[in-house]
Amino acid sequence: MQFPESWLREFCNPPLGTQALAELLTMAGLEVEELRPVAPPFSRIVVARVVEVAKHPNADRLNVCQVDAGTGETLNIVCGAPNVRPGIKVPCALVGAELPPGDDGKPFQIKLGKLRGVESQGMLCSARELKLSEDHGGLLILDDDAPVGRDIREHLRLDDTLFTLKLTPNLAHCLSVYGIAREVSALTGAPLRQPEFPPVPVQHDTRLPVRIEAPDLCGRFSGRVIRNVNTQAKTPAWMVERLERCGQRSVTALVDISNYVMFEFGRPSHIFDLDKIHGGLTVRWGRAGERLQLLNGNTIEVDDKVGVIADDQAVESLAGIMGGDATAVSDATRNIYVEAAFWWPQAVAGRSRRYNFSTDAGHRFERGVDPALTVEHIERISQLVLEICGGEAGPMDDQVVRLPQRPPVSLRVERAAKVIGMPVTQAQCAEVFRRLGLAFTEAPGVLTVTPPSWRFDLQIEEDLIEEVIRVVGYPQLPDTPPLGPVVPRIQPEARRSLHAVRHALAALDYQETVNFSFVEEAWERDFAGNAQPLQLLNPIASTLSVMRSSLIGSLVQVLRFNLARKAGRVRVFEIGRVFLRDPGVAESDTTVAGLRQPLRVAGLAYGSAAELQWGQGDQAVDFYDVKGDLEALLTPLSLRFEPADHRALHPGRAARVMLGEQLVGHVGELHPRWRQRYELPLAPVVFELDADLLQQRPLPNYKPISRQQPVLRDIAAIVHDQVGHDALMAAIASAPTDGLVRDARVFDIYKPKTASADIAEHERSVAVRLELLADDSTLTDERIDAAVKAVVDNLAARVGARLRG
Repeated sequence: MQFPESWLREFCNPPLGTQALAELLTMAGLEVEELRPVAPPFSRIVVARVVEVAKHPNADRLNVCQVDAGTGETLNIVCGAPNVRPGIKVPCALVGAELPPGDDGKPFQIKLGKLRGVESQGMLCSARELKLSEDHGGLLILDDDAPVGRDIREHLRLDDTLFTLKLTPNLAHCLSVYGIAREVSALTGAPLRQPEFPPVPVQHDTRLPVRIEAPDLCGRFSGRVIRNVNTQAKTPAWMVERLERCGQRSVTALVDISNYVMFEFGRPSHIFDLDKIHGGLTVRWGRAGERLQLLNGNTIEVDDKVGVIADDQAVESLAGIMGGDATAVSDATRNIYVEAAFWWPQAVAGRSRRYNFSTDAGHRFERGVDPALTVEHIERISQLVLEICGGEAGPMDDQVVRLPQRPPVSLRVERAAKVIGMPVTQAQCAEVFRRLGLAFTEAPGVLTVTPPSWRFDLQIEEDLIEEVIRVVGYPQLPDTPPLGPVVPRIQPEARRSLHAVRHALAALDYQETVNFSFVEEAWERDFAGNAQPLQLLNPIASTLSVMRSSLIGSLVQVLRFNLARKAGRVRVFEIGRVFLRDPGVAESDTTVAGLRQPLRVAGLAYGSAAELQWGQGDQAVDFYDVKGDLEALLTPLSLRFEPADHRALHPGRAARVMLGEQLVGHVGELHPRWRQRYELPLAPVVFELDADLLQQRPLPNYKPISRQQPVLRDIAAIVHDQVGHDALMAAIASAPTDGLVRDARVFDIYKPKTASADIAEHERSVAVRLELLADDSTLTDERIDAAVKAVVDNLAARVGARLRG
């Protein structure tokens, strides 16, 4: 919202300077975004009349002008402007004048000089040279009644300031100069000049039939016919000036009048060419297939969600937003219909954005425009039309269908003091409401306000509390330090942070990537087997339409992105949430009912196991490389890997990752089906783990180093091919050795090419080295042999092993 300070002070003129007024508005919630002078500083520039114009004797494009600047003598001024002619009045910079600074930032001083041999005693100025506009097509021509010799700043009222306000959506009542003046009056106590709307004389009885078919679109519709209007009349300079200073260019007299009243009182209106309307007007919702050419030249198609004004043949206007081109006024217009209506905010909100444009009218109507003053504002428009364009006004036609009901809102003084944070009295609250023009009743400790027609934002008690502190003044709030102690949250030693997990993965040569939580629906089917993913109501793209339940699809997409850019080796990871349906989750401050959102850590390795180097051959990454990374990531926790089936992974090259009896996640090579579908030259190895379990970090349990020497014994056990490493180690660990076996490691596996007497075709020999140690004494052969026998016996019992002969 932009407006000149002088216009505001015509309605309310508090004893405050410009900066103080701007500070007052800002602290009351009407943020002053910019203060800008109407014109930059300059001096000794006056209104002058060009008396005579003659061609320059030595230059084809220059003229020698005789100018009356009110100094008592005629000035000789050389001018090159194409529009100079005798009789016009223009700004004239006298000798010694200082023009606004140029591009170099320095003011330009006018001196007595010669141009091509002819003396010039000043300079005739354009609007651009005075920094009033960018128009440089010629001299700034003033009105014929401009007094010669008068200072141009005084004549054009250039000692003014433009206010630009950044208003929040709840301040619709401040989208006019009068609305802001009403706020200033309430804030300062300065008197407010109340506008008067005397009825214009009615000179004929012509009415335009209007029917309202949609009360949920239009609650009140007022209009009047004005005949014999001169649409070619010139808009007065004072109105053009004010519109320009509000950021609105002058168009025609009728359009300017409509815009002027909108800026003055916040009332958008529309003026129809009466002779172009077929029959009467109908206010209704649009119908599918109806089309309308707007004033901006766009042709749109409406539907039953968009309000329109139609005549007996076609749609003529987009309700509350913009008029149609078919009934627009033109130079040939003689009879007009002036319309002002109350459009329900919810019926206008968002409609212009559907067609990729916005208007001042739509901006106001979707926030709420006072429904009580449609007739008064038409009287104001009619008065200006008759003054500027002439004509004959007809009777007022006012249809009230349904207006907003404003239920009373109560304010508890004790509650207000608690919310504001400082003591306030009932008398203070009552005075605030009186200054704001709010009707209220009082009871002990409670004030009940009936919101006026122009305040759409007063709906709950907190709205009234906000009004109290706005008017009392935010600077009055005491500086109260917070009462709650600030206590740092100490991370338990047994739990490492996600940041530490990131560092650990980065140290293992993985790079972090961050992806959207919404993904393609096909990824959910392929990589998670999720046939019913969570659908997004309003996706940012048609392909990203569901919430992910696995991170694998996102990493595969990152891999494809890198492969498309000729990357041969990719190692990435992501830490993010997945979204799973779970009826057991209840609604709380941190959860959504029926939805579980666990945090996952996933990684992908593709290409060479190591960077290219001379000391190691090029070998593709495999399951065991990533398995080793996971073991390093969770050190000192001991993981167990069990064969598993996973929809995204290769059936024979995938494992579930177990921590004790807890499932941590899965690791494996990508399924050949998805490798083919997503056009991957090699199969990547991926893993996805539960982030909470990854953050576990058991504290070290320190023990003294034994003074005894360990004893090593090797055994070769023949086992079935189906016996895995984990089962073998579990059998050794559970043997009753009285704690003497401290460690066991497989160091050799032997399987003959053909079956022999010792080893059958389905068997193999596994060599295990046992480390035995007792802390309290040196081991004897008897204790060693007993411990080894216990291990062999337990192997036989648990996995069917026997010693190799």
